[in-house]
Amino acid sequence: MIPTGQVCLRARLRIGAACGLLGRLGRVRIALLVAMTAAHAVSSAPPRFSPDARAAATEAQMTDAERIRLLHSSYARPDRFPGPMPADAIPSASYTPGNDRLGIPSLRETDASLGVAWVNGIRKDGATALPSSLSLASTWDAAIAYRGSAMIAKESRAKGFNVLLAGGVNLAREPRNGRNFEYVGEDPLLAGVLAGATIRAIQDSHMISTIKHFALNAQETGRNVVGSNISDAAAHDSDLLAFRIAIDIGHPGAVMCAYNRYNGPNACQSDYLLNRVLKGEWRYPGFVMSDWGAVRSVEDLKAGLDRQSGEQSDDKLFFAEGLPQAIASDPAMHARTRDAVRRMLRSMYASGLFDDPPRIMPIDTTADEAIAREAAAAGIVLLKNAGALPLLKSARSVAVIGGYANLGVMSGGGSSQVQPQSGPSLSIPSADGRRTIMLHPSAPLTAIKTKLGPDARVRFDDGYYPARAAEIARGADVAIVFATQWMTEGMDAPDLSLPSGQDATIAAVVAANPHTIVVLETGGPVLMPWLDNAAGVVQAWYPGARGGEAIADILFGDAEPSGRLPITFPASLSQLPRPTLDDTRDPNREMGSQSHKLAKFDVDYDIEGSDVGYRWYARQGAKPLFPFGFGLGYTHFVYSDLKLAGGATAMASVTVTNVGSRRGKDVPQLYVTERAGTPGLRLVGWGNVALDPGASRRITISVDPKLLADWSSADRAWKVRAGEYRFRVGHSAEDAALVAAVSISARSER
Repeated sequence: MIPTGQVCLRARLRIGAACGLLGRLGRVRIALLVAMTAAHAVSSAPPRFSPDARAAATEAQMTDAERIRLLHSSYARPDRFPGPMPADAIPSASYTPGNDRLGIPSLRETDASLGVAWVNGIRKDGATALPSSLSLASTWDAAIAYRGSAMIAKESRAKGFNVLLAGGVNLAREPRNGRNFEYVGEDPLLAGVLAGATIRAIQDSHMISTIKHFALNAQETGRNVVGSNISDAAAHDSDLLAFRIAIDIGHPGAVMCAYNRYNGPNACQSDYLLNRVLKGEWRYPGFVMSDWGAVRSVEDLKAGLDRQSGEQSDDKLFFAEGLPQAIASDPAMHARTRDAVRRMLRSMYASGLFDDPPRIMPIDTTADEAIAREAAAAGIVLLKNAGALPLLKSARSVAVIGGYANLGVMSGGGSSQVQPQSGPSLSIPSADGRRTIMLHPSAPLTAIKTKLGPDARVRFDDGYYPARAAEIARGADVAIVFATQWMTEGMDAPDLSLPSGQDATIAAVVAANPHTIVVLETGGPVLMPWLDNAAGVVQAWYPGARGGEAIADILFGDAEPSGRLPITFPASLSQLPRPTLDDTRDPNREMGSQSHKLAKFDVDYDIEGSDVGYRWYARQGAKPLFPFGFGLGYTHFVYSDLKLAGGATAMASVTVTNVGSRRGKDVPQLYVTERAGTPGLRLVGWGNVALDPGASRRITISVDPKLLADWSSADRAWKVRAGEYRFRVGHSAEDAALVAAVSISARSER
């Protein structure tokens, strides 16, 4: 049925004053008119009006009770839902019932960026797991990120969902952060572009995508009580810039505010973040949903929060129980409620939820896993190669050691956890019983044996005892050690060592066999005390549904290594802005506690300010273990003839040549090193180039002026100063293959 307001809107365009007649008709007569024109129902006809107009027309017909019902969602779990689950609800992160009278669809929401999450095993249907977001960031390829997220969106819709809680874009200020694997690295441009591509893919699939967690959610330790303190200028030139870029590219229907405090108030209660910056200066038209358990009061609505998510996670049902009285006594609260509803409806219309609802259908697992495999191979980073790779398929004796390589590949824990179609190959309860370490059933050992064929001798050892692992490695032509680091939402790593004594095992194996390759399945950077003695190091991250096969593809050269680090690997914790992880001294708080009633503590992010990651290392003159942007291949590329054009902004062109003997893919990176007399390193662009041996291609990189600017809080704009700007093109943040300078004019960007 077409809502009355929409009948009126259409009538105004066609018959003018007749809309007034429609407005005076009784409800029954309007229903009869609408029934006679059912072929033009909003759910089946192409939209004729803007999402804003359709949202306004629908909201105008709602009662206050209907408005309030849209502004809070229930945790869609049978053990936490208030009463029996509705027939159209799916066990998942969240459910909001629809409105049959006005044709508003229910909202069925699922985590997260890496695939349709399993909700701690409540739902038994499997899904395809992408590699971790850090792996996707390592591709430096927006097209790969788009394809992967389009696949996730397709599977989500096939299961009946219409909201995907994806789009994590928080910068990796803290390499020990348990959720870094869900995010896209330490640079605002790289993170913004790749997160924007993932969000755009989801929105194009006619789902609402979130972007999260707004803002400066940089650690899990004490995440409900930690205060993220940073100057306005530093935030706008780093974390907020990443959000702005991703929003401009992806146009997410919703922004999810964070748990942490932001310069005082909690992020979901920050009038500055939500009203002034997001909705005011950025003119964001969508809605702000809380993270689960992040609402403190019904007054949060005035601070810019539009929807209470998973209300059972909060102390009270603030929007369900407190809002009716608030809007009855406060006209400003009533107006704010109507605005929140229009924002939600606007996103639902703009994302296609009315016009193209999801349909339950089978999932093409084979096709989707092929996408995951391609993405995993593209995101694997070759960190060291002393002539050991690619492995020869004629090798007769190979030792495979550790990392559960006989069973599968590691995945990250928490709300983004995906359960494969066939179920996990191994589930290990964590010590606290609240989390599960899960392996995807894509065993590298099986993939390696398949590559080598039946005549090769492949021995496996679990790596528990370094001496035994060394003995097996000593008798092999090649040893491959798999090492894992499990990371999860709700908990940070205490340091950057490999857990469970794996460094000792690797050290013993590389000492026993100089032809040892180490494959790392980690959620972020780790230290490598054994690095000098290893013949090769492969950073595989969490490689997803077909990760074992993707790793073997890289090891044997069936896929060309093209990944580049999206995050710096420190040489020691002493190089970090905060060598010790900030934490509360409250003895009642365990790592990962969800309580927000514990002792508060603050983190001073102005130590590094906007110089996150590689910018910090450049500022300090420190040499990391592996720099941002670094990655080797099986061929080699050189750059020549760097040309710069200036004026309103910078544009660079450079020739890339494959001087090796194999086809490969390269990521030439453009950095600004000095801006109108101010030194400092910033990534301002890159290219993706695939070339045959001996081939060359000229690429052009246009620079967003905001990347050359500094934020001015007084002018509320990014200000580019006139002067000479120096640039370099290289293979990483440390490489300066070519340098050049150009004059840039002054300008402002908002």
